[in-house]
Amino acid sequence: MDRKVVVPGDLLSEEAKRSGEGTFVKDGKVYSLLYGLANYRDRINVIPLAGKYVPAQGDNVIGIVKDITFSNWIVDINSPYDGLLHISEFPKRIESDEMSKYLRIGSSLMTKVKDVDPTMKVELTLNDRKLGLIKTGRVIEISHTRVPRLIGKGGSMISMLKKEVNCSIFVGQNGRIWINGGAEDMDLAIRTILLIEKEAHTNGLTDRIVDFLKKEKGARS
Repeated sequence: MDRKVVVPGDLLSEEAKRSGEGTFVKDGKVYSLLYGLANYRDRINVIPLAGKYVPAQGDNVIGIVKDITFSNWIVDINSPYDGLLHISEFPKRIESDEMSKYLRIGSSLMTKVKDVDPTMKVELTLNDRKLGLIKTGRVIEISHTRVPRLIGKGGSMISMLKKEVNCSIFVGQNGRIWINGGAEDMDLAIRTILLIEKEAHTNGLTDRIVDFLKKEKGARS
């Protein structure tokens, strides 16, 4: 295994000479200095994961196909870890030589994390009616750390936003968001989402978003 997630103090090697960036040596052994992704080469470097999306089972995500193998689509999920979408997780039975007909390199898709094993092998699925290839609408990207604020308590913020802007919205836990509707409605949805991202740390955000939407919709009428 070339890479794995480590936390400060994890033992990485008993060979002090392998110490690299993000590590420290104590009593001749190499330990991780931070929370990150340990890269095991001649020297061991730990790449910080702060601010990076780490997938978890059950997460909805938006991915982009980056490669196709005999039985898997390799999917960029805006994470240090790629997602693997096995041919068996496609919603209809297809053969290996047909894979690129359905999902090409560069295709964007709404998918779900089916499983994550201890080595951070990320398995994806499309076996849900709300999942699939993105053919229309727009995809934007915000910090994944702002996603909980966009969704709101019990889904309150995103439900209100969908209703007010009259758009379909799929929120990926990896910070990618799909929006589909009329051109002006999508523009308003995007401006509102970016405002939520910008002010996610502040109090009274819901009231300000409601006021913002009323003002913007009033200006259009």
